This record gives sequence, C-alpha cells and structure tokens, in this order.
Amino acid sequence: MIYCVIPRELEAELYDKMVDYYKDNPNVTVIIDRRDGPDRRAGKDAGEHKEKRQTRDRRRKRVPGTFPDTDAPVE
Repeated sequence: MIYCVIPRELEAELYDKMVDYYKDNPNVTVIIDRRDGPDRRAGKDAGEHKEKRQTRDRRRKRVPGTFPDTDAPVE
C-alpha cells in the first residue's frame, strides 16, 4: 500500500485532483495529514535509552569473489 499524503493546508487544492489521478491504481490511497500539535521528538535527549540504541546496517552482504569483465573486447 502506498499513501499519498496531502498537507492540511493544501487539502482544498490537491485532494480531489490526487484522488482522480490515482483512481485507477488500487495500491495508492490518498490521505490528508491530520497531525496536530508540536513535534514531541524535537529537542529531547535520548536519556536512559541512549546506551540501548543500536545502529545496524541492514543491507544484504555482497557475495564474495570476483566478477567477469564487462568491457567489450578491443578490436
């Protein structure tokens, strides 16, 4: 599912246009951002959780070995 999020300020201008644009794509849902209030994450320290936080690389490891040349032979 893909969400097309429309900011509240642009609802009147964009919502109907985007719904019409994506009407033939069942994988897209157009929604309006209804969040309100200050961002609770802003300016806060990690505090006691700082030591528990881990950063991981989730990318798949590359296969070891060499790859054949892809250059065309010189004539």
